[in-house]
Amino acid sequence: MEFILGLIHLALVIYAVYNIVTSGASTGAKVLWALFVLIFPVVGFIVWLIAGPRGSAATA
Repeated sequence: MEFILGLIHLALVIYAVYNIVTSGASTGAKVLWALFVLIFPVVGFIVWLIAGPRGSAATA
């Protein structure tokens, strides 16, 4: 059971980091968010879901 939960957790962290890297945020913001998610995986993922950078930047 722990193995499955660990795989789910790893998949969520990889998903978050991928979305951070492909977002329209500045490079500095991407680095800080990615480090936050990697250093504090559970809390970082939850905070990223609530306040993290979203998708690519919209062009007007």
